[in-house]
Amino acid sequence: MPNTVHIIGAGISGLSAAIRLAKAGYQVHVHEAMQQAGGRCRSYFDAATGLTIDNGNHLLLSGNSAAVGYARSIGTEAGLVGPATAQFPFVDLANDQRWTLQLGDGRLPLWVLDDARRVPGTTLRDYLALMPLIWAPTSRLVGDAIRCEGTLYRNLVQPLLLAALNVDPPEGSAGLAGAVVRETLLAGGKACRPLIARDGLSAVLVEPAVELLRSSGASVQFGHELRKLTMADNKISALDFGDDSVALGPDDAVVLAVPPRPAASLLPGLKTPGKYRAIVNAHFNYAPPHGQPPLVGVVGGLVEWLFAFPNRLSVTISNGDRLVELPREQLAQQIWQEICTLTGIVADLPPWQIVRERRATFEATPEQNALRPGAITAWNNLVLAGDWTDTGLPATIEGSVRSGNRAAELVQAIGRSR
Repeated sequence: MPNTVHIIGAGISGLSAAIRLAKAGYQVHVHEAMQQAGGRCRSYFDAATGLTIDNGNHLLLSGNSAAVGYARSIGTEAGLVGPATAQFPFVDLANDQRWTLQLGDGRLPLWVLDDARRVPGTTLRDYLALMPLIWAPTSRLVGDAIRCEGTLYRNLVQPLLLAALNVDPPEGSAGLAGAVVRETLLAGGKACRPLIARDGLSAVLVEPAVELLRSSGASVQFGHELRKLTMADNKISALDFGDDSVALGPDDAVVLAVPPRPAASLLPGLKTPGKYRAIVNAHFNYAPPHGQPPLVGVVGGLVEWLFAFPNRLSVTISNGDRLVELPREQLAQQIWQEICTLTGIVADLPPWQIVRERRATFEATPEQNALRPGAITAWNNLVLAGDWTDTGLPATIEGSVRSGNRAAELVQAIGRSR
C-alpha cells in the first residue's frame, strides 16, 4: 500500500502538492473547509453581472515555470492564452500617451538596447540603474535600493512592482522585487509573454485538478474544516475535523496548505505574516471592442490593469486599502469612465460587480517577509505550503505552486528516510 498523505486546504498550493503526490503513487486525501476549491484563485457565477467571473484577475507569465508546469500536469496548459510574443500595451491617462513595450521572444533582455522597444523617453542608463535591485537582500527596502522616480519608474517599474508586491514599491522588500525582476524583465521576452486563463481560473487551474485527483483514486472533501491537530512524539498523530477524526498511521504525512491565520491557530507558536493589503477587482458585462488587447497596463489613473475577456471587461487595482470603504457604485462609475477613455467605448455603466479582497496578500515588506516560515516544521510528518510561506517570491500563483511542489518533495523525502 502506498503511503497516505492528507492535504489540508484545496487552494492552488494544496492542489499542486496533491497532484504531485498522487502522480507519485501516494494515497491522497484533500480536506477543504469551504464548499469550493481554489482559495483566492477561483471563479463563481455572479448574479449582478449574469456572468461567471473570477474573484481576482491573476496574470501569469510564460516564465512562471512552476505554474505553467502545474497547468500542463492537469492537462490545461492550452487554457492559458496570450500573444505570440511578449508585448505589453500601456496607456497614460494623464496625457493619453500610448505605447507598447516589446520584449520580443528571446532569452536575453536585448530589448533595452532598442529605442523603439523601450519605454518612450528612457535610455539604457535608466535600466542599468535598476541593477542594485537584482541581488538586494529581502531585508532592504526597494526605496533604498533604487530611485523610485523618473519616466522608467513611473511607466514600467512602479506598475510591475505594485502588481507583484501589492504594496507601494518604495516600502516593499527589495529582495522580493529583485526576484520578480530577475524572472521577468531580466529573463528576456521568452519569459515575459502574458498568459490569462481566458475561460476562468476555476476552469483552467482548479476544477481539472480536482477531477484528475478523484479519477486517480484520491478523495477531495469540501466543508471539511480541520479543527485541531493532535501531536505526539514529534509527529501529528490525528486530525480532528469536529464531527469526525482521522488517526494517522506511522508512515502517513500531512501538508498544511491553509492561510496564515488558521495555520497559526492550528500550530501554536508558528510565526506568520500578520499584516495584509487589499486588492480591488471590477467586472463589467460589456464585450470588449474589436481589436482590444487582452491586457493593457494603465498609469496616471485609478485603473492599473485592464483585462479583456470574451464577454467582459475587468480591472485590477493593487494596494487597494484606500478603496475598501468607498461606496461601491461611486467606485464602479469612476472605473467605468476610465475604461471608456482607455477603449473608446461610449456607453452608460453596464451591469457590474466590485470584488474587494481585504486580505488579498501579506504585506511584501521586509518586516512581514521576515515572518514567513519555511516548509519544514518541528513535527516530522508535517510540512507547510502556501504563498505566504518562504518561497522567495511575493504572494503569487507561481509562489503558491512552488510551495506545493516543495511540500510534495519533502513528503517524498520523509518517505525515503524511513
